[in-house]
Amino acid sequence: MTFTREQIAAYAAASGDHNPIHLDDEFARSAGLPGVIAHGMLQMGIAATVAAEAAGGPDHLRRLFVRFAGMVEPGDTVTFRAEPNGTGKLDLSALNQRGEAVLTKAVAEYDGHPLPSGERDQGRGA
Repeated sequence: MTFTREQIAAYAAASGDHNPIHLDDEFARSAGLPGVIAHGMLQMGIAATVAAEAAGGPDHLRRLFVRFAGMVEPGDTVTFRAEPNGTGKLDLSALNQRGEAVLTKAVAEYDGHPLPSGERDQGRGA
């Protein structure tokens, strides 16, 4: 998925998080950032959607853990994946176009139907 300024602004409006580091390049640069960055919770929400799809639907998802590890700027393409790791667990990954993790220690717990073995890429990437 390629992040856009419009998507980041829409998330700010929907979430009520109007922190200017997400909306104003000049302010973001004055705070030592390269410019506007995407909300970490926007990234986590996309990871949760991928996890829910891999778990057989959102009603099967029970917990989600992530560590915000890298900034996502408008124009960055992030690939989100879910891979089964034992009964009721999914390892999640989110890598930008440079292969850098933007989320780490990302795990989802689910219940319900067992998943097929192998990696589940939910098509949310390049």
